[in-house]
Formats: sequence, structure tokens, C-alpha cells
Amino acid sequence: MSLLEGRVAVITGGAQGIGYSIAEKFVAEGARVVIGDLNPGAAQDELGDGVTRAVTCDVTDSEQMAALLDTARHEFGRLDIMVNNAGITRDATMRKMTEDQFDQVIAVHLKGAWNGTRMAAAIMREQQRGSIVNISSLSGKVGMAGQTNYSAAKAGIIGLTKAAAKEVARFNVRVNALQPGLIRTAMTEAMPQKVWDQKMAEIPMVRAGEPEEVAGVALFLASDLSSYMTGTALEVTGGRFM
Repeated sequence: MSLLEGRVAVITGGAQGIGYSIAEKFVAEGARVVIGDLNPGAAQDELGDGVTRAVTCDVTDSEQMAALLDTARHEFGRLDIMVNNAGITRDATMRKMTEDQFDQVIAVHLKGAWNGTRMAAAIMREQQRGSIVNISSLSGKVGMAGQTNYSAAKAGIIGLTKAAAKEVARFNVRVNALQPGLIRTAMTEAMPQKVWDQKMAEIPMVRAGEPEEVAGVALFLASDLSSYMTGTALEVTGGRFM
């Protein structure tokens, strides 16, 4: 039997990049998936209309997040897995970063993950079962120059994950986090070559990760393979900054 047979998952920011790879992996393992994204595009058709729904969702808006979760329950009857993946970058040094750039990143990453975690947990505790996976970052562990907003938000997601895990563990709802490092996506490949080479020099495995490698760990946390794990943060970094 597939690892997620009969399960229903919601993935924010799932129309591209790491989120899309997670959606692909979950569908391949038997799940029905609802993607929430500002630009859902053709994700529903690409992943399979019979097992996927893709809707427009701004994760900073609690009403839109509630509607996203309602879509999962109305279309597929339940909610078993929540992946809070939506994110943006507004990189700049502190000296140049605007207040709006800081607020935007905190809102999408941290408030978005809080919205998704609290609303999914409320549903899952009634079911007495569920897995929430929050996508943090290596930046939330070590801090990255030019990313005071992003690093703060991603560190906050770890704190959110651990606090939420303690609140809902007794209801058989698990909350865990992932911290990807340098993953090969359209966003990272747009970096200047000098920056890319600097990051590569920090990776003991001497290569960037692929989105499907993050998706594999998300699958592990979403499935019963990790049934006795909650409040954890798993690094998917090739050993960078161990």
C-alpha cells in the first residue's frame, strides 16, 4: 500500500518549486491534494484533476486560509496533512531593508504558517489524527546576511512548530518542521554565480539539493513512518552548517 493512501493533504505555495515537488510526491503515494497558491496556474491539470484541486489563497488572510481547508473537506471529505510551505523573499541588508519588506516576509512565512497550523490543528484534533509539516530553512538556524526578515521568520517557524506540537500532541496531532539548505530551484539558480559558488563551498556533500529530496523528507513526516515524532526540525542541507 502507498504511504498516503486515502489521506488528504493541503499544501500552501504548492504550484511551483519545493511545494510542487511535495504535491507530486504525495499524489504518487496515494494522497488527494489541495494546493493553495497566489498563482495556482495549471497545477491541478498537471497533477491530475481527479486527485488534485488548486485554489487561489493568500496565506496571510485568515478567511482565505479557512476557505482553503474547507475546500479539502468539501472536495475530498477530510484533512489529514497540512504543509505550510508558502514563502517569499525580500532580501536586503538591514541598512537598506524597508519596514514594508520586513513586514511582508514575516507575514507570509510566519503568520501564514501560524494560520495554517492553528486552523489545521483545530480540524485534526476533532479527528484525533493528523500531521502538520512546516517548511522553515537553514537560514532560521544560522542567520544569513541580507536576510534579517527571512531568517527571523524561519526561526520563528521553529518556535511555532515546537509550541504547537506541545499543545496538540495529546490529540494524536503531530507538528514537525523541515529546514532545507541550498535547493536547486528557479529562485536559487537566479543567484549570481559568485554567491552560488560561495554557498556550494559550505556543503560537505558538494552539491545542491533537489526539490524532490525535500519532498521525500516531507513525505516521511506526513506519513506513519514518523508516527512517534513531533516538535522536530529536520535539516535537508547536504551537511551544510552542521
